[in-house]
Amino acid sequence: MNAGGAAWLAPAMMIASGSIHAVVNAILKGGKDKMAGRATIDGSSALLLLPATLFVPLPAGAWGWLAATALLHCAYLYALVRALETSDFSAAYPILRGTAPLVTAALAIGVFGEAVGAREAGIALIGAAMFVMIGGRHISRAGLGWALLTGVTIAGYTVIDANGVRAAPTPISFIVWMFVLMGSLTVAMFAVISRGTIFIAARRQWRPGVAAGALSILTYGLALSAFALGPTAPLAALRETGMVTALLIATFVLKERVTAGRALGVAGILSGAVLILTR
Repeated sequence: MNAGGAAWLAPAMMIASGSIHAVVNAILKGGKDKMAGRATIDGSSALLLLPATLFVPLPAGAWGWLAATALLHCAYLYALVRALETSDFSAAYPILRGTAPLVTAALAIGVFGEAVGAREAGIALIGAAMFVMIGGRHISRAGLGWALLTGVTIAGYTVIDANGVRAAPTPISFIVWMFVLMGSLTVAMFAVISRGTIFIAARRQWRPGVAAGALSILTYGLALSAFALGPTAPLAALRETGMVTALLIATFVLKERVTAGRALGVAGILSGAVLILTR
């Protein structure tokens, strides 16, 4: 691949990842039992990739990052479930996704010393545009709190995973082991919290859960592969272009109304992406 193609590969992977991620969360929101749905998604991802552990290298040098991300993903998934249980998809999703790129940029730049440049304006614009999209949408204090907490945990695991995938012998080894560990812990966590009732609910909604589990591997596999190729903060922000897909789903599938604020938010997200891509 020539240099121009390589430069566009990571951003293209991240933009595709964002769109697929919106589909996964719409599937989760559409399920009756959100906890069972999330356990099915992540449990399926773990089972699908379990055989691959026999063929990929052990993630030497990245075990600490893997342990940290598995635990933080559990916190993220619990907060995500509570956010979607207490709020509309179109209200909670922009908040939790909008918080993430801003906090990710602060961590990547302030803690890990990534360079600051003009593209940070694009990151800020994407984050701000996400919050514009909730204009006119009611969200409870509890829903707001869970959505903000979800965004903070997304930022945390994004920075951890970006460093972990670079520390592993190969990106695929980190990806495979992360999904297996995260899926196992997630199922165990929700099984304990629900006192085992998630398994009863999962039998009624396993088909969309398995489909979303396969899509989860694709969406985050693309994101981690992109992080192996480029800087964390701008790539993480580009993933939020998936809000355009989320808006289309909310409008045409969930039959939620498109407001001027949401349309303006989409324009802001796309403008921020242009700033990042043309830095």
